[in-house]
Amino acid sequence: MAIEKVGVVGCGLMGSGIAQVAANAGCQVTVREVSPQLVEKGLQSIDKNLQRLVDKGTLPQAERDKVRGRLRGTTNLEDLKDCDLVIEAIIEQLPAKRELWNALDKICPKTTIFASNTSSLSITEMATFTQRPDRFLGLHFFNPVPVMKLVEVIRTIATDPKVNEEVVAFALRLGKTPVRTTDRTGFIVNRLLVPYLLDAVRALEEGVGSVEDIDNSMKLGCGHPMGPLALLDFVGNDTTFYIANIMFDEFKEKRFASPPLLKRMVLSGWNGRKAGRGFYDYSDPAKPKPMQMT
Repeated sequence: MAIEKVGVVGCGLMGSGIAQVAANAGCQVTVREVSPQLVEKGLQSIDKNLQRLVDKGTLPQAERDKVRGRLRGTTNLEDLKDCDLVIEAIIEQLPAKRELWNALDKICPKTTIFASNTSSLSITEMATFTQRPDRFLGLHFFNPVPVMKLVEVIRTIATDPKVNEEVVAFALRLGKTPVRTTDRTGFIVNRLLVPYLLDAVRALEEGVGSVEDIDNSMKLGCGHPMGPLALLDFVGNDTTFYIANIMFDEFKEKRFASPPLLKRMVLSGWNGRKAGRGFYDYSDPAKPKPMQMT
């Protein structure tokens, strides 16, 4: 089955990006939010991204208009009933996802494929909220979606292999590089990335180096585009803390245990760029200043 009609639930940072790349690939896209204001905010974000591409000369105005014409917003879940694929990109809380999948399972035909953009929650558990575990899988994009090439395609033990390959083909159509993985907490990227980020916080706690020295070491010594502490601020210290806790609950391994410093920063609201303060002070976003943490 060719995936032509795509539904996206959630039009925030991730959902709007997913909707944009799907429309850009020629799909008819319906994106759903819980209020007209959030629908409008998400579509305005897409408009800004598309206009930026037009201004750069990488997207002709006529093509921009075609992409925008393939996008529509709604607050009604019923408008997703004809979709070939529905991608969920809502809050990372299982009760909210349970309510959504229960509702969609009743609305959408049995042929519709369901995919979650979760970065940490169990795909298998979400599949149990529906009557179609064979047509349920994970489709984990990375932020910012229009720029980042990777997407993790996560199968469960119940996912139909043909469905898995259909979604891999869909990811390729979006211009992404899909990697196949299984439903183990953290998948590939976070399973490797989160311990690295947590170790950077431990190194800071233990006085191995300053914020600036740790980040410069990884940038200049390993060729990373961004140091681990700056990356934590970019992702959100609260987000990493949340993911780390889920991974520790799953594996009970020290490498996934959140360092005390990270916990205290989250409790203090020092969540990184979005909060104006984390491992760096973003009073001047153009010139972040490393914080003196020890």
